[in-house]
Amino acid sequence: MPANSLDFNTALRRLCLLWMSALIFVSTLSAEDWPNYLGPRHDGIAAETNWLDRWPDAGPTVAWRAEVGVGFSAVTVAKGRLFALGHRDGREQVQCFDAITGKSIWKQDYAAELGAKFYEGGPGSTPTVDQDRVYVLSRWGDVLCLDVAQGKIHWQRQLAREEEARVPGWGLNGSPLIHGQLVILNIGAAGWALDKTTGKTVWKSADGEAGYSTPLPITWRGQPHVVVSSDSAYSAVDARTGTAAWSIRWLTRYGVNAASAIVRGDEVFISSGYSKGAGLFRIREGEPVEVWRQRQFRNQFSSAVYLDGRLYGFDGDSDSRAKLKCVDWKTGEAAWEHELGFGSLTAAAGKLIVLTAGGQLLVAPASPKSFQPIARAKVLEGRCWTAPVLANGRIYCRNAAGDLVCLDVRAGR
Repeated sequence: MPANSLDFNTALRRLCLLWMSALIFVSTLSAEDWPNYLGPRHDGIAAETNWLDRWPDAGPTVAWRAEVGVGFSAVTVAKGRLFALGHRDGREQVQCFDAITGKSIWKQDYAAELGAKFYEGGPGSTPTVDQDRVYVLSRWGDVLCLDVAQGKIHWQRQLAREEEARVPGWGLNGSPLIHGQLVILNIGAAGWALDKTTGKTVWKSADGEAGYSTPLPITWRGQPHVVVSSDSAYSAVDARTGTAAWSIRWLTRYGVNAASAIVRGDEVFISSGYSKGAGLFRIREGEPVEVWRQRQFRNQFSSAVYLDGRLYGFDGDSDSRAKLKCVDWKTGEAAWEHELGFGSLTAAAGKLIVLTAGGQLLVAPASPKSFQPIARAKVLEGRCWTAPVLANGRIYCRNAAGDLVCLDVRAGR
């Protein structure tokens, strides 16, 4: 064979290898884990772009189903595994599944009351994955650090019993936040921090009744802070020390400040249900200044998402005729509203992924003009209050009874 033919074949093989490597790289970029509540950027938005947002009439492919126990905990997905939390037979149970096949890998549980207070009960916090550890907070003050691989308990605390941490009326429902070496929890008036390696208390705020939101990491004046809710305020504290930075007084009926704040620069959006409404505040010199406030965008506990200057979320309580709305960030004015009933949502690639309380899953472009679904499917029965999760080309949804479904929406599979 001529030498130039060998050179051509070698070059062709190298070109093919480069092309395949590029495809793998692009595929990797378009997939993403979801290791904590509201995802890796704490905003309810997935970075994935290569997923199917249109489905056949029969709906997306069901990859697997599982039963995870009573509760409203969202799932987390990391390192090829899915972590779920639920209640059964007088115990809360952490379960680990293969995220692709649904195969059960390990289970770990601890004694806990169901806490069915005007609803099904069960845990409302979400497991948080950090490297080779998963952290869990129960409704009643149990904090566990578990091994991702086998579920072994590295340390366990019971803060209500050991340090008299106050448990609010509907239990502790904010999820653990990993911040450097700390596990930050929404306990007390403005948070509580443990060493993530040992579980020892590093700092804690004054005694008080916590709200139900998950601590939100932000940068304030160039320093790391977290925003936490109590029964009467949303406050920012130094993540390293717990030192207070600013606070927005926010009185909601029953102390249910459960939806996550949204922070952009020096502006803070907060919202709650029970006819309270929403507000945008600008923080100047540590003092909050009201930009706008209105009563027609009431996020009871399903957090809104921010996309291109608009807020998308549910207005109304779980027992009311709630509506999905699009609200202007700067003015608080509604661009549109859609009679959908109560539900929850996340977003990806400029689209809303909405799960209604009745178990219907919808995908629609995030547009300030109107809500026009391009895909819909009935994926669950029963009460569905937990936000759907998109991770690595799969959408995971659960209901209050603990039915979990994995939907394969990978493009080009």
